[in-house]
Amino acid sequence: MGLNIVYEGDGTLKKIYMDNAGTTPMRSEVLDAMLPYFTEKFGNASTIYSYGREAKKALEDSREKVANLIGADPKEIYFTSGGTEADNWALKGIAYANMNKGKHIITSSIEHQAILHTCQDMEKQGFKITFLPVDEYGLVDVKHIISSITDETIMVSIMHANNEIGTIQPIKEIVKAIRHKSPNSVFHTDAVQTVGKIPVNVKDMDVDLLSMSSHKIYGPKGVGALYIRKGVKIAPFMTGGAQESSRRAGTENIPGIVGFGKAAELAKFEQEQQYDKLITLRNKLIKGIMETIPYTRLNGHPTLRLPHNINISFEFIEGEAMLLNLDMKGICASSGSACTSGSLDPSHVLLAIGLPHEIAHGSLRLTLGRENSEQDVDYVLEVLPCIVNKLREMSPLFAERKEQPKNV
Repeated sequence: MGLNIVYEGDGTLKKIYMDNAGTTPMRSEVLDAMLPYFTEKFGNASTIYSYGREAKKALEDSREKVANLIGADPKEIYFTSGGTEADNWALKGIAYANMNKGKHIITSSIEHQAILHTCQDMEKQGFKITFLPVDEYGLVDVKHIISSITDETIMVSIMHANNEIGTIQPIKEIVKAIRHKSPNSVFHTDAVQTVGKIPVNVKDMDVDLLSMSSHKIYGPKGVGALYIRKGVKIAPFMTGGAQESSRRAGTENIPGIVGFGKAAELAKFEQEQQYDKLITLRNKLIKGIMETIPYTRLNGHPTLRLPHNINISFEFIEGEAMLLNLDMKGICASSGSACTSGSLDPSHVLLAIGLPHEIAHGSLRLTLGRENSEQDVDYVLEVLPCIVNKLREMSPLFAERKEQPKNV
């Protein structure tokens, strides 16, 4: 029986996009909100005449919308060029502003490269970095954080949820423990993968800094934000003009910021509905894969995970070959972080949770979005087993395991 391959009306293969953790398609409402600020509303928000005042109002309206999404005061939102800049600013800004108090920073071994590589760079500048291990699900042990704190510790940075395996960290519990042990330590969380996907409230979580990105919530690329709690001492990321309260110099990207604001507004309005839909599709996809394809392993926590994240390792195959075969069937997926797609090394996240290199290489990440349907899930469940079987038949190692227990 042949595959039920889906075609568009013009005869082209229909594309099913399941890499929404990498980026999301910009919504038409977002584009419509942005377009005037490329043309007739072109003003510089730092000027005082009508065009400038118009741009300034759009800037502050957008700041309020982003703040509302995470329960912050608008004055605590600082726009950046994206999540990477926000992470860099959080780490370096706190480190340079507080190095007279100490030079020790704590983070986890499964952070995004924007955190890990920045910390590695800071080690060369004399800072001491503790990279905490995680358990088999990717969870950080709160006791490990507390036991790692010293008199020199100035900052702890733990991501809210992992971009590859979707595991959600107990941030509120972590912060509470840190406040008890080291009240003066600053806490930052990279929430690029959670803002707009699950409820995020900076006051409830009690975080000092939080990074977010527009293009993960159906907004434009090239814009993000850093939440900085009022009263936190942080050095400017870039010096120059007085933009962003003299903390982040450079003429503001008004079209991008307006798009981010609109995306944040829509995300807040639709979040609960989308959460329920994505959970249903995610669970069906995980169940279908695990029940129909042998020698598989779900990566990440089975329940404490993002509603749209599926990460599964398949023995005896290479992830890249699987992605290419899925692409030929119109399915867009990934094997890990989009930011490391050019690397041949296995995922540092999968290695950190204890997977051997050969199994880590055979991982597939499917991340769902608002445009995905149950029909998309059914199509993936129809196509994927055939691809895995075809690739395994080419593997000399597969024959040795055919008669052994099926799930690792």
